[in-house]
Amino acid sequence: MDKDLYEAELRRLQAELVEMQAWVKATGARIVVLFEGRDAAGKGGAIKRITEYLNPRIARVVALPMPTERQQTQWYFQRYVEHLPAAGEIRLFDRSWYNRGGVEKVMGYCTPEQHQLFLRQCPIFERMLVDDGIIVLKYWFSVSDKEQMKRFRSRLTDPMRRWKLSPTDLESITRWEEYSRAKDEMFVHTDIREAPWFVVESDDKRKARINVIHHLLSKIPYTHIDRPTLEIPKRPKSTGYRRTDRSLQHEIPDYAASLSQESVQFTYRDVEDDELPDNGEVDSSEQNHPNQANPAQANETDE
Repeated sequence: MDKDLYEAELRRLQAELVEMQAWVKATGARIVVLFEGRDAAGKGGAIKRITEYLNPRIARVVALPMPTERQQTQWYFQRYVEHLPAAGEIRLFDRSWYNRGGVEKVMGYCTPEQHQLFLRQCPIFERMLVDDGIIVLKYWFSVSDKEQMKRFRSRLTDPMRRWKLSPTDLESITRWEEYSRAKDEMFVHTDIREAPWFVVESDDKRKARINVIHHLLSKIPYTHIDRPTLEIPKRPKSTGYRRTDRSLQHEIPDYAASLSQESVQFTYRDVEDDELPDNGEVDSSEQNHPNQANPAQANETDE
């Protein structure tokens, strides 16, 4: 997608998200949005663009770590329940209770009995949320194995994204078909009328972000909320207050004043988000970039 077109439409949609947020706060609506998909499918980047201009007290991202020993003995959905929204709140889950339907099943982190119990209980759990008035949206980010490999290779040498790779992420390469089968089984049981799955094609990150934000807005019945007119008051005249002498304070050094163009040596190019020139054509100079996968090393399977 053309970069200038992407950025212009992204700003317009982000302005609509702010309008939607005002409606959520005014009406007391409760919204849950789940972001699922394979590793490096673009979930985090989409969430970042959605929340960029939203109030973090209203729209909060939930990205839970591994469960503790105590949590492992609880009802599976219990630790997610405490993060559900109250009135006037939005919760965006960067991975969710669907961990059990995917990575836990494939990697053997749960028993077959626990997995089957999850598939039975999950539709019931989500229907309970919807019956209680919560808007539930579920997005599956679909990335091809070729594009996933390309992003993995990029992250190996990208100092800003290296933290996103883990041994479990890399092992998913060798378990591609196992994850595909797990996803298909999960969809069969949990693609319900009350909370259906929506698939986001995410090989083109710009398109994926635009598409998911546009779709999310289309599923929320928000309307414009008139905000009260605000006026900045005049500052009253001084009553004699004098600021504390700066020599009595611990001020940080003015490091910025010492910088110059010559002194700043660090440069960084976001290969994942800026991998195509603005005309949308592949730059031949980048075809052999060390962060990119060799297309011959991956097939065309898409999941």
